[in-house]
Amino acid sequence: MSKSIYYPLSLVVVTAILLPLRALPEERAMQPTPVLVELFTSEGCSSCPPADQLLRTLEGKAFQGAQVIVLSEHVDYWDSLGWRDPFSNVQFSRRQQDYGHLFGTDNVYTPQMIVNGRVEFIGSDRRIASKEIRNAANRPVANVRVSPLGIETPDRGKSVATVQLVVDNLPQLSRSDELEVMLAVTETSIVSKPSRGENFGATLEHTGVVRTLVKAGKVEGQGFAAKARVTIDPAWNRSGLRLVAFAQEKKSRIVWGAAQAPLELPAH
Repeated sequence: MSKSIYYPLSLVVVTAILLPLRALPEERAMQPTPVLVELFTSEGCSSCPPADQLLRTLEGKAFQGAQVIVLSEHVDYWDSLGWRDPFSNVQFSRRQQDYGHLFGTDNVYTPQMIVNGRVEFIGSDRRIASKEIRNAANRPVANVRVSPLGIETPDRGKSVATVQLVVDNLPQLSRSDELEVMLAVTETSIVSKPSRGENFGATLEHTGVVRTLVKAGKVEGQGFAAKARVTIDPAWNRSGLRLVAFAQEKKSRIVWGAAQAPLELPAH
């Protein structure tokens, strides 16, 4: 089921702490091309569970020359219709609206899937998803690397992870745009059972749920190398957390490279 929503353009304020880091040696091996697949979804939408299932099928798969990296972004504009999605965030609604302006539409809908920021389609359409992932795998990409360096867990409060980010081997980019480096923490293997709304009584399974998404910086010159710090909420399932980094042009929204890695945290 689709739902139109309108938002004024506004700035989403996010925070990341950057520290200097030398660029690492080139370590590009022959491997599948990373492809970023974003799904805008909601637990309040009866049409979304099939798209959530498709995303779980695609996640981590290496097929047709692609390694699929997924982001499940739960919008908040369904929250007033009987069930408040516990994973929803206005930041994702606004991010989707930005895509809507880019694709020349005045409304957004769920479920919506976007591949490498270039194309959008109904998120449950397996045929189109396979086609666009294959197309994305045939395009040049930058080399993106992400890895956790350490996690500080104070006696009280939330843990903070220090993450290493590197972007190099850039393809030919637009000179009139900026290439931003984005960092997300996602959670896999989430099961939910809404007690109200369109999915009342259904058992919903999610993967790649975006818990936090921040801008870590922008690429200057021939590459990017930095350390970022992200906060980890103790309510998140530690064993299912992952880091996802991607390089995306600010205006065109094209994703030029992505990577993911487990975020390993100490046991309680």
